[in-house]
Amino acid sequence: MSLSSRHLLGMQGVSRNDIQLILDTAITFKEVLERPIKRVPTLQGKTVVNLFYENSTRTRISFELAEKRLSADAVNFSVSTSSVSKGESFKDTIKNIEAMKVDMIVVRHAAAGVPHYLTQISDSNVINAGDGIHEHPTQALLDMYSIRERLGKLDGVKVCIVGDIAHSRVALSNIFGLKTMGADVSVCGPSTMIPKQMDELGVKVIHNIDEAIQENDVLNVLRIQLERKAREYFPSIREYHKYFGITEDRLAKNGKDIVILHPGPINRGVEISSEVADGPSQIILNQVTNGVAVRMAVLYLLGTQN
Repeated sequence: MSLSSRHLLGMQGVSRNDIQLILDTAITFKEVLERPIKRVPTLQGKTVVNLFYENSTRTRISFELAEKRLSADAVNFSVSTSSVSKGESFKDTIKNIEAMKVDMIVVRHAAAGVPHYLTQISDSNVINAGDGIHEHPTQALLDMYSIRERLGKLDGVKVCIVGDIAHSRVALSNIFGLKTMGADVSVCGPSTMIPKQMDELGVKVIHNIDEAIQENDVLNVLRIQLERKAREYFPSIREYHKYFGITEDRLAKNGKDIVILHPGPINRGVEISSEVADGPSQIILNQVTNGVAVRMAVLYLLGTQN
């Protein structure tokens, strides 16, 4: 079986069959990660360029590890030490990279739509590692894998995404992917951080975090993006934590056994308390491990297409 597209640009429009195939394939690669020798020769001879125009820790390392675990040649592109700093255009950068005979490009960029543009000027398979506030498809896939691993299913599971929905590429990809897989999706956060068109996506809007906890099986807690001026959308960090922060006392008060996800990096004491971030309800580090397996699955399925 193979994916229906040569690229993974977002979760919007990705079929249930394709998502199912990626998640099922990731199970096999998760087993590889548990072996003493965590490497298979699946993509031996393939070259993957990690084209990151934005800072990243988890996503970049996760992709690089996934590529190496599959025996691909991984090349990391750094903007600060590249000809971009000398004024080279994005198109010329890509053309020069492709002239070196690469097979796949993993791209992260601050501008939404760059991965789509890349498919128009490149013959390589393209994987979106996050474009602006548009989408982050592999994060949604690893979130779905982690939920299914913990609860045994996605269909009918109630998931609430909490935080800055308006500026989150993670939120949008999760909404598209979870809805396709039959989950019941809602969002919760300050009204200034929730787009007005949520109802058009078939998503329920909740403004009370206690109600969100009571109604759902899973909370996917988003990072407050302080570097993107998120503080402009609420009076203070202290007030945000008071009304929307996930704390041990809040979970206990609602008497709910709920699964906690977080894409990282965590702002402890802002969107989530340290007790919850390190507690038994969270599967945050599971997400990180699963991210390598899921990205291995995506790379394998795209890299072995005829």
